[in-house]
Amino acid sequence: MTTTPPSPPSANYSFQTLAQHVEDFVRGVLTLDPEQAFLRAGLSFLVLVAAVIIIWGLHVILKSLTERIAPKGEAPGQRRVAIGRWTMRVARLAIFVGAFVVVLRLWGFNFSDLRDSPIYAVFSVLGRIAIILVLALAAIELGQLGIKRVFERIAVQSRNPRRAAQIRTLGPVLSGLSNTIVVIIAAMMALSEVGVEIGPLLAGAGIFGLAVGFGAQTIVKDFLTGLFLIMEDSVSVGDVVQIGAFSGTVEDMSLRTIKLRAYDGTLHIFPYSEAQVISNRTKIFSYAVFDFPLDHISDIARALELMKSIGDEVREDTEFHSMIVAPIEIAGVDRVSEAGVLLKARIRTAPGKQWAVQREYLRRIRLAFDKAGIVFTQSTTRLITSEPPPPLPR
Repeated sequence: MTTTPPSPPSANYSFQTLAQHVEDFVRGVLTLDPEQAFLRAGLSFLVLVAAVIIIWGLHVILKSLTERIAPKGEAPGQRRVAIGRWTMRVARLAIFVGAFVVVLRLWGFNFSDLRDSPIYAVFSVLGRIAIILVLALAAIELGQLGIKRVFERIAVQSRNPRRAAQIRTLGPVLSGLSNTIVVIIAAMMALSEVGVEIGPLLAGAGIFGLAVGFGAQTIVKDFLTGLFLIMEDSVSVGDVVQIGAFSGTVEDMSLRTIKLRAYDGTLHIFPYSEAQVISNRTKIFSYAVFDFPLDHISDIARALELMKSIGDEVREDTEFHSMIVAPIEIAGVDRVSEAGVLLKARIRTAPGKQWAVQREYLRRIRLAFDKAGIVFTQSTTRLITSEPPPPLPR
């Protein structure tokens, strides 16, 4: 004689069981004697107080981590980076839900009969997914902080400013990559809890990824180009570069875009694939270049002497001495034309300091040329007409 296994309880049966439990629970609470009700109310209060204390303890721990680890902004009054903001919110919700379940058990709600029901299975899966979500958020936020802090310390200890800029540029890229990995792992674990087979999903994802790779070649190209730009130290955050007709300071470099902040505040965003030629004006050193178009009547020898002396004078100035790394180079007469003579010179400066040196040099050389009577080329316009000139008076 064979016996058939009992069929699992249906959803309708589960809802009926849950409704019956709720009805029994309410009836039991209303029929409690005052002493038992007071005792259970006190225990419920203690459970809620314990939940509040746990939440407060987590808040204190995260605040302490913020003060000790999170770097403070350089701008005056800028607040520190908050750690675990979303993790704290999800953890607070999970703690209150757990406290609510404990309070229900204290008041006599029986969960044992619901363990084999679909409702219990659903809530059990949701609980495990919530734990995965909390751990993923904590990993993302603490991972971002850890990467930022480690790279910031390495950048501060680096004696080479160029190396420090490269390290600060690489930090956000690795942070974004780690966040992507954590999200993928958390999504796989959540799908596994729901009942999805991960093995076939990974195989399908490989085929899908291959298809997407053919269709999204530009995105892949952007990522690889940006990675090589950072690794080869071609461009770093803080550099002044020109891409096409646009120039500005590199404000951010993500996995696939580079952002330039122009002098007028305009933010230019370029995918790496569109940045075919990048002109870096602040790599290792810079030059302040000068072109002086002088009139033919000007004393060229005296002008060259003044250009040399003013260059040495600016270099000896304490305000600009650290910006200039070599004496001025006088190229001499670069071009002669009908309009006049073009004199050319340049000063080698520290990266990004060429504009400050250039402004001061131009201010001083203009005063020196005016004092020496050296005249710049004047723009003239010659008017030619077809009419003969009027006869001269006799």
